[in-house]
This record gives sequence, C-alpha cells and structure tokens, in this order.
Amino acid sequence: MNINIKATNIELTDAISGYVITRLDSIKKFIKEGEEMTGYVEVGKMTKHHNKGDIYKAEFDIQIGGERNFIVSEKDDLYSAIDCAKEEIINKIVRNHDRKKTLFKRGSISIKKMMKGISDRNPFTSKK
Repeated sequence: MNINIKATNIELTDAISGYVITRLDSIKKFIKEGEEMTGYVEVGKMTKHHNKGDIYKAEFDIQIGGERNFIVSEKDDLYSAIDCAKEEIINKIVRNHDRKKTLFKRGSISIKKMMKGISDRNPFTSKK
C-alpha cells in the first residue's frame, strides 16, 4: 500500500498524516489479496474568500487493481471531511465490486442457457 499525502493552505502535521493513514487502513479489508493499492490524498483549507469560518477539503484518489476511485469531501472540520471521504470511498469500492459481480453472474447465466439450448441469444452480441 503506497499513500502520498499533500496539504494545501495548511501545514501537514504528524497528527493529520497519522489520522489519514489510520482511516485508509480500514480500506484494506475491501481489497482482494494480491491487488495493489495506491492512494493520493490531498487535505487542506479552501481558498480564503469565504466570509464565515473555514471550509476544509479532503480529496481521496485511490487506485485498486487498475480501477480509480476519486472522492472529494468539504466540511467545516478537517477531521470530519476526512471521515466523510473515507465513508464515501468505501461505499464506492463496494458498489463497484457488487456491480462487477452482478455483471459476471448475468453473463454466466446467459452462457449456461445458450449451452443448454434454451436460448439462441448470443451473450456477447445480444443478438440471435
């Protein structure tokens, strides 16, 4: 697991980088064995044009097995922005995994029907 952390308009402290790394460690359980994970994380304060309060941003760009997942979260607190981005990236990874599984299952059912002679439809071209 390779993680690069960048700070924008704030100083990157050990506490912030440690917090990001612990949050990204929870993503490991959603990765298959043998897949490589590369993460690019950018945390920081938005531009100084806001009238009231500071707005913090967390951008996660996680690549798992050649698949890129990108999430941006903006909150009033830096740590809540990181937590929100982590939850969104986990949801996206799980959703993509379920989607691939469903497409594979549909294709295999179609091929099985074609092999049995129940269906004349070609699963690769969707034509008879």
